[in-house]
Amino acid sequence: MHLLSRVSAGSQMREENNIQPGSTRMPAWEKGILPPAPAWGWKNWAMMLGPGLLSAGAAIGGGEWLMGPVNTARYGGAILWVTTISILAQVIYNIEISRYTLYTGEPIMIGKFRTLPGPLFWLGLYLLLDAGSLIPYQASNCATPVVAIFRGDVPSPKTVPADKALVLGIGCLIYVITVIPLLFSGKIYSFIKGLMGVKIVVVFTCLTFLALLYSSAATWGDIISGFFKFGTVPVESGGLDNIFLSFFRGSGMPAVDPKAFAALAAYAAIAGVGGLKNSVISNYTRDQGWGMGAHVGAIPSIFRRRNLQLSHVGMVFEVSDESLPRWKSWVRHVRREQLAIWMTGALVGVALPAMLSVQFLPRGTVGDNWAMAAMTAGGVREHVGGRLGTLYWYVLMVCAILVLVPNTVADADGTVRRWVDLAWTGVKRLRRWDLPRVNRLYFWTMAGYVVIGILILLFLSQPKGLVEIYGCIANFALGFSCWHVLGVNLTLLPRQLRPGWFGRISLFLAGAYFLSLSIITLVFELNKLRG
Repeated sequence: MHLLSRVSAGSQMREENNIQPGSTRMPAWEKGILPPAPAWGWKNWAMMLGPGLLSAGAAIGGGEWLMGPVNTARYGGAILWVTTISILAQVIYNIEISRYTLYTGEPIMIGKFRTLPGPLFWLGLYLLLDAGSLIPYQASNCATPVVAIFRGDVPSPKTVPADKALVLGIGCLIYVITVIPLLFSGKIYSFIKGLMGVKIVVVFTCLTFLALLYSSAATWGDIISGFFKFGTVPVESGGLDNIFLSFFRGSGMPAVDPKAFAALAAYAAIAGVGGLKNSVISNYTRDQGWGMGAHVGAIPSIFRRRNLQLSHVGMVFEVSDESLPRWKSWVRHVRREQLAIWMTGALVGVALPAMLSVQFLPRGTVGDNWAMAAMTAGGVREHVGGRLGTLYWYVLMVCAILVLVPNTVADADGTVRRWVDLAWTGVKRLRRWDLPRVNRLYFWTMAGYVVIGILILLFLSQPKGLVEIYGCIANFALGFSCWHVLGVNLTLLPRQLRPGWFGRISLFLAGAYFLSLSIITLVFELNKLRG
C-alpha cells in the first residue's frame, strides 16, 4: 500500500481515547494495527536491506578513513579493540532505539522528549549534545582528495597559504553541493539508501582487492587479532601496554599517553556511526515502513514530493495474542539486519583502511589525519610502482571522495531530520500545518544547517581539530543517550515489549563505555592546559 494511503488509513483508525504517554506537553499517540513483519528466507533476503544498509555505508567514513591510519600506522592493529566495543555497543543501541520506533512509529528522539521533566528540558540538553553534529569534519577533509586528483599530488594547506585557501574554498563548495540532491530526491531516505549502496559496492570492492593482492599474512593476522586485544593502550614511552596485564604484573595502571588517547577516543567515537548520529536509524526505520512506521509516513523532498506526507503523531498497537507474535517477528527482523548487515559492514569498514596503513606505512609513523591517509595512498603507489601504482593512488583518492561525500550527505540529512521530526511533533504551531508541508520545514532547517557548517569551516578549518573535538562530544552524547533510551523503553513501552535483562544491562554498559572515553579525554585535555 502506498505510504500516502497508509497515512490516511491510519488517521481513519484514530480513536477518541488516544494514549497519552509521559509528558502531557507532547501529543497523544493514536491507535492502529501492527502489520506483519516480512517473512525471512534466503529467497527474499533483500527484505532485510533497510536502515542497517544505510548505516553500514556510513560506517566507513571519517573515523575509519581519517582517524584509522592515525592510530593503526603508529600502533598497528592492537588498538582496534576500541572499535570492537564501540560497534558492539552501537548494535545494542540501534536495536533498542528501533524497538521504540517499531511500537510507536516515532523516532527515538521524540520518545526522549516524552519523558519527564518534559520537552523544554530535553530541548536545551540535546541542543548541547548535538552540537558536534554541526562540525563538518568530513566535508573539510573531502577537499583534499579532490584537489589531489586534479593536481596529481596532495596539497599542503598547513605550509602553503594558497593551498589552504584552495582547500577551504573547495570544502565549502562541496558542503553546499552535497545537500542539493536532497531537495530533488522524492523520498529522501530512499535516495540516501541507494547512495550508500553504491558506496559500499565500489569502496569495499577496491579496498578488498588491494588487501587481498598486496597485504601479507602477518598484516591480516595483526588486524584480525587486534579486534580482540582488549585493554591495549598507547603509553608515554611511545609503545603499547595492556591495562589488564599491567595490573596482573603488579605494575598498576600504565602511563597512558594523553595525546595518543585523544586520537584513539576519537577513533572509537566515529567507528561505526557514533554520537547522536546513531539515533537517525530510528528515523529511517520509520521511513522504511517497518512496524508501526507503516502508518506514519516519511519526509519528502521539497521539489519532488511523490505524494508523500508525514503524520504529526505516532501510532501504537494494542498488545494482544494476535499482535505479540507479529511484534516478536519485527524485533527479530531488526536484530538480523543489525547483526548481518550493519555490524558486518562496520567491522569490515574499520579493517580495510587499517590493513592498508599497517601494510604500506612503517610502524610508528606519526601524522595528522589527512596526512596519514595521503601517506597510505603514497605507500601503495611506491610499493606497486610504475603506472599501476599511480593508478592505485588515483583509485584511493576517488575512494576517499566516495567515502566522505555520501557521509556528508547522510550527516546533513540525519542532523536536520532529528530536529525536523521533533519540531513536527513537539511544536503545537507546526502540528497545525498540513501533513505534506513537512518538506518546507525540512528545507529551511537544512538551509540553516549549511550556513552554520560553512561558518565553522571558515573559522575553525583545521581538520584534525574538528575530528577530535567531534569525537569527545560524540562519545559523551552517545553514552548519555544510551541511558536515556533505556529509560524510555522501560517507562513508555508496555511491559511485554520492553527489553529483557540482557538488553538492559548491555545498554547500560554501552553508555558507561562511551561516557568513560569522553570523561578520560576531557581530563587529559584539561591536564594539558594546566601543564
